[in-house]
Amino acid sequence: MDIKNFMTESLINVDLKATSKVGIIEELSLLFEKSGKINDLEGFRKGLLEREAISSTALEDGIAIPHCKSSSVKELGIAFGLHKTGVDYDSLDDEPSKLFFMIAAPEGTADAHIECLAELTKFLLDDSFRNELLKVQSAKEVLALLERGVLEDMADKRDFYVGVTACPTGIAHTYMSAEALAKGARELGVDIKVETNGSSGVKNALTDEDIRNAVGVIVAADKNVEMARFDGKRVVITGTKAAIKDPKGLILESRGAAVYRAEGTKGAKSTGGKKERTGFYKHLMSGVSSMLPFVVGGGILIAISFMFGIKAFDPNDAHFNPFAKFLMDIGGGGAFGYMVPILAGFIALSIADRPAFMPGMVAGYMAAQAGGGFLGGLIGGFLAGYVVVGLKKVFSGLPEVLDGIKPVLLYPLFGLFITGAIMHFVLVPVVSINDAMKNFLNGMGTGNLVLLGLVLGGMMAVDMGGPVNKAAFAFGIAMIEAGNNAPHAAVMAGGMVPPLAIAIASTILFRNKFDEEERKAGITNYIMGASFITEGAIPFAAADPIRVIPSMIAGSALAGALSMVFKCQLPAPHGGIFVIPLVTNWPMYIVAILAGSLLSAVLMGVLKKKVD
Repeated sequence: MDIKNFMTESLINVDLKATSKVGIIEELSLLFEKSGKINDLEGFRKGLLEREAISSTALEDGIAIPHCKSSSVKELGIAFGLHKTGVDYDSLDDEPSKLFFMIAAPEGTADAHIECLAELTKFLLDDSFRNELLKVQSAKEVLALLERGVLEDMADKRDFYVGVTACPTGIAHTYMSAEALAKGARELGVDIKVETNGSSGVKNALTDEDIRNAVGVIVAADKNVEMARFDGKRVVITGTKAAIKDPKGLILESRGAAVYRAEGTKGAKSTGGKKERTGFYKHLMSGVSSMLPFVVGGGILIAISFMFGIKAFDPNDAHFNPFAKFLMDIGGGGAFGYMVPILAGFIALSIADRPAFMPGMVAGYMAAQAGGGFLGGLIGGFLAGYVVVGLKKVFSGLPEVLDGIKPVLLYPLFGLFITGAIMHFVLVPVVSINDAMKNFLNGMGTGNLVLLGLVLGGMMAVDMGGPVNKAAFAFGIAMIEAGNNAPHAAVMAGGMVPPLAIAIASTILFRNKFDEEERKAGITNYIMGASFITEGAIPFAAADPIRVIPSMIAGSALAGALSMVFKCQLPAPHGGIFVIPLVTNWPMYIVAILAGSLLSAVLMGVLKKKVD
């Protein structure tokens, strides 16, 4: 976008007189009225002030870019104002603002104002251009400065961006958001390198040079990622779904994002624009994603050992098999033994970084040993994390000379003692709650179990990988750990339905309801559905949520309920088609999954409109 096309002499004032933020807005607004760009001066000013109320449009280096999209604007325009001494405009570095660009956009112009904002921000990063702009004496000089080629020279450089994507399971959302960002960059004509923090580790890792050369940084993550390396860069922090939905908008937004300051650096502050995702869900998902490999690997080995006989691992059992014991020792005593401590340790790590990891692990171990299970691990992880957060505040007043002993002595010693002491008393009621839950589930009648399966299966399709989906998945894992394998069978059945339903509807039953690109993606969903990767249905749900999501929920709920009706039990927490042979009454389990998939496919076919 060439911003010169939206600036004229009548929209330039190189001698602003206002002495306040509101005064600057009023003075520049008059330029638009005199130029005939707006039809309602008061309405336009109101829109500008409402935007300022959300967050100040002042940047660093004496720059402010007030802007709004309003029905009071007739056509897109950019005004420029220079204030010789500067005005307090709530800038990021507390310096007075001298250079003002005001953007006015009509309501029906999509993201044109964002593109203008991004272009202006990129140009103003050039020190020489900014310094020359501070010296102009007339509107003609401003236009001449633009015409001379400063902006064109900068526009000729192909911008480079970096991104990081990560989701709790490290499977679908991680790679879908990375691909979306790459596609958005191609459409914008810029370059981007995206690091994926997936289930198999970090791929395409960003180097120091990559980060140093980047115009902007996009962190699309639903769990904690390494952020200190982005200190001093312009960073947009959001979730993976936002990157899948609007990758171009995030790339453009990152050009003008506020500078990220890592914790502990001078002038530390969070980024502007979108806020970093924090809170219970993010910390929980950091723990769950780290625990998942232990659960999957250990759970499958335990399930295989059951193939030799439910008690074949027990030397006192008549069907004892040494290999079954070997598998149980690795899967149950090894991987599953670390499941709860890993969950607690990484929740604590997410909350308070490395000093909290050790107290969190110990709290999780105490929970596992006492029979507190999954619930005890959750409590231990959050407890350790926030204990260390509190210790950081308590010890923040110590002399700087003692900073070196905080992470190696003070945090480990006091963090472990306080967390362990509290856990000692907390575990008594937690164990009682855990036992009560086991007894309740074991005592459930058939009707109640069917209802539980209906709810768990339906939850898997509500947001297909989001908090509701993960809540059902976490509950299923907790029940496996507690010795009840029926709930997780319903969970996996419900989670396999959405992508399988999409595949069946788009490639077999209702091809005329999907375009060519969707039909091709539908083929991939056979694989994703069979592998228990619910996220494969997300693009279809995002494109038509009103029709697709209710259809998915209905089919997933049916599959979960039928799984309970057929008394299916799943000893492995993941694996899809690869672990179905381990399911109790597996032929009817397949029937439950197919029934749910067909119901969702038919409902979609009925509700969706034909594609021209």
